Amino acid sequence: MKIVHMLGIAGVAANEHPAARRWAKRLEWPMLCVALWIPLQWYLEETHVISTAFARTSDWLVWLAFFVETVLLSSLVGDKQAYLRGNWTNLVIIVGGMPLLWQFTPLVGLLRSFRLVLAVVILVRLSKSVRILLSRHHLGSTLAAAFITMVLSGIIITRIEPSIGDVWDGMWWAWVTMATVGYGDIVPHTGAGRLFGSLLVLFGVVLLSLLTANMAAFFIGSDVEKVGREEKEAEQILREISARLERIERLLNERGKDN
Repeated sequence: MKIVHMLGIAGVAANEHPAARRWAKRLEWPMLCVALWIPLQWYLEETHVISTAFARTSDWLVWLAFFVETVLLSSLVGDKQAYLRGNWTNLVIIVGGMPLLWQFTPLVGLLRSFRLVLAVVILVRLSKSVRILLSRHHLGSTLAAAFITMVLSGIIITRIEPSIGDVWDGMWWAWVTMATVGYGDIVPHTGAGRLFGSLLVLFGVVLLSLLTANMAAFFIGSDVEKVGREEKEAEQILREISARLERIERLLNERGKDN
């Protein structure tokens, strides 16, 4: 099983119906905007910039966007079970993220915070650059993913951890945590902050490994690409020479028959 299936971010398979692939492509940017709105809305709500009524309406719109996407793509794909198994995070979002259930559970705060983790998973699934990053080595895409993760984590930790009240301190903490350096100048003290830090350490280890591999590929990739281009040029020259020889041989045969 591929890692994207284990993470529930497989998307629509390449061998699925053209209509399913086409709609999956169309929905990428709208769903990417929805995923980016989740941590932004959470931050605005925690800082009391937006009203409670606006936040509840936004919760329903976000949930409706994921519900419509899952239902639409599930109806278009041929193998519906394989699609739902490979995109199980959508089902988690739809079931656990339904705003109607939040008023009947004491874990409403935990469920709302859990959506922040799901937003990162959704970004990985919907972002074309990140999908290419998982299958190929691109240094620029890895650095961009690290920067976005650092910024979002820095914002989130300032709301989870009361002792880290400044966004810049939060981003500094996120960066040293992702790099597994851990200077200890800024540390979380609450259980939620430590849990988020633990998840960020795990993600940082994976990201640091990708970054190391991509840097190595970046330095040796130019030589490999140069050799590949030279091989293609040599093959093209050989094909041209072969075609010319065939034409010469054909002309000689025609002249021999005339004589």
